[in-house]
Amino acid sequence: MNTKLNVAVAAALFAAATGAQAGIVIPAGDWTLDIGGVVNAYYTNTKFGGDGAAGTAALGLGDGNGSSQSNITTGLLPNYLSVSGKTRQNDLDVGFTISINPGSSSTNSGIQRDSDGGGRNENRQAFLTFGDASWGSVKVGKDLGIFASDAILNDMTLLGVGAGAGSLAGNTTTLGRIGAGYIYADWKSQIAYTSPNWNGFQFTAGITQGWNATNTGIPTAALGATSTDRAGAGTGYEGKASYEWTGDVAGKVWASAISQNISGVTGAGGKERAYAWDLGTTVNLAGFGLTGYYYNGKGIGQTFQYAGGLDAAGNRRDSDGYYVQGTYTLPGVGTKLGLSYGKSKLEGNSADVALDEIKDSLWTVGAYHPLTKHLNLVAEFSKSEREYDNRATTAEANAKTVSLGAILFF
Repeated sequence: MNTKLNVAVAAALFAAATGAQAGIVIPAGDWTLDIGGVVNAYYTNTKFGGDGAAGTAALGLGDGNGSSQSNITTGLLPNYLSVSGKTRQNDLDVGFTISINPGSSSTNSGIQRDSDGGGRNENRQAFLTFGDASWGSVKVGKDLGIFASDAILNDMTLLGVGAGAGSLAGNTTTLGRIGAGYIYADWKSQIAYTSPNWNGFQFTAGITQGWNATNTGIPTAALGATSTDRAGAGTGYEGKASYEWTGDVAGKVWASAISQNISGVTGAGGKERAYAWDLGTTVNLAGFGLTGYYYNGKGIGQTFQYAGGLDAAGNRRDSDGYYVQGTYTLPGVGTKLGLSYGKSKLEGNSADVALDEIKDSLWTVGAYHPLTKHLNLVAEFSKSEREYDNRATTAEANAKTVSLGAILFF
């Protein structure tokens, strides 16, 4: 049973193009240990335009037309060091993964301390697994969420920066395409079952830690119900199913869903059941790759799960989004060229006197060159756009980001 860091599908994508094998394998008695990770950093320059009233914080914390910001920062994929182990005991495959995730940024002052985010480390994964190829496996602990996980793992900006690079420090990563084509799967405590692989078909179902609604990413004038604790949140239920095939035309199709009770502490609203579903596919042929994805939900929000999902009366807001992505790997060189576009939309309700809808979109053009079998050089240009309709007027903002850097898998 494979207990390697599954967010490192980025490493798998890189390995598929270059033949690299991530991880340092160490036999240790009954166990086999696998030490692996990623180190990445990028120079970014972001120029902002449009109306500050559109909520340019969602585009990277720029302030109105003409402002700009340069950073040297971690990209969408966090730096990480992971230790995984696996063994076979009592007719069970048993494994674990623990990771730490230090950032590549520093604060303006250069002071490294928790209070300003400069010195924090994240621990995104700490889980155990047990099972058998005949009946599947069980995961217990903290790992990438189930719903929308394939959306981010197939996003080409996982190897780069994408959006949200305008003002970052400490251990903050960029957004990639999060909020402009899909909702962040995030890192969740969970108990999940994954079926055996039946000739390419597989499913996962689990319960996850419940979260409450927040206002993250919503302009101040359109704030809805909010909560800062988990007291009113129910258990999350998540699942996905996929079918993968090989051959001259290889690919994968998947669908996933999430459902959870949420509540807010302001307004007249009580508990609501938030839910969402998605569909996606990726197809590869002779160096060409094509990915398409769509999601739809109520109360789920637009960028982060349950952020902005409720209006001021505690009612669910509708949201949906999509992205399309095309790539081509140059033969004999290995350089992958990519172009992608996506959009997410959050709709206001009758209680939203200052919100009709918010639309966030992102264009990204990227080049990802394998300098060695473990080291990729990355160049991207991304243009984020936000349209905020507050019923009385429409405000628009944009952020254009150029990023240059490198990502190393081991």
